[in-house]
Amino acid sequence: MRITEAARRLGTSPRMLRYREALGLLPVTRESALAGRGSGHRRFGEAELRAVALALALEKRYDIGPAELAFGLRVLAEPQVQAHVRELGERIGRLSAPPARALDFEKEKAMRLLRRR
Repeated sequence: MRITEAARRLGTSPRMLRYREALGLLPVTRESALAGRGSGHRRFGEAELRAVALALALEKRYDIGPAELAFGLRVLAEPQVQAHVRELGERIGRLSAPPARALDFEKEKAMRLLRRR
């Protein structure tokens, strides 16, 4: 279906669906990739409608906007972004530092014991 029909079924506007697509909140399809080069229009199927409906429900449940949801996905998908956000969380006291140092100590201790044999 075309964007106007999809927007009507989701209770949103075509402009908002285009915004969500620009944020990366819609599944990538062959048609949408071609549309990015000016050679067609995005077609919406049931998978796209379900994805947008889930995003809308998450935004409402957690009182966030589409840009915040898109950034959350970016944090999950990009390890470097995740590391920087974790560092910020640790610095402001919202996250505790991972117990990696204690594990490293135990690993080194075990390696020393194995070398003695």
